[in-house]
Amino acid sequence: MHYLALILQNQPDPEAIRNMAMAMLAIFPLIMLIVLAIIIVPTWFVCKKAGFSPWLSLLVIVPLGGMVLLYVLAFSEWRVVPVAQPGWMPQPPYPPQPPYPPQPPQA
Repeated sequence: MHYLALILQNQPDPEAIRNMAMAMLAIFPLIMLIVLAIIIVPTWFVCKKAGFSPWLSLLVIVPLGGMVLLYVLAFSEWRVVPVAQPGWMPQPPYPPQPPYPPQPPQA
């Protein structure tokens, strides 16, 4: 940062500017790969859970492809079979109660 301030104060040295540009060109692809991985991995899992091909997540690489993928996921019917919910029977009270209250003897 101080180096940049020194360049801006004085006459810019072409060699220093060239070195800074080369450093940025070396770091930029790594940053882009990290950003793409951060975006592609979650969309891969969303597509897989929605029943679509996970390879659709590569659409985010194309400009406006992420918006197309978002609309495909939002407005299409997901081909996922819902998980059957097990029937839950409430437990009977303990100790078991007689089915009816005892009736008084009839005369």
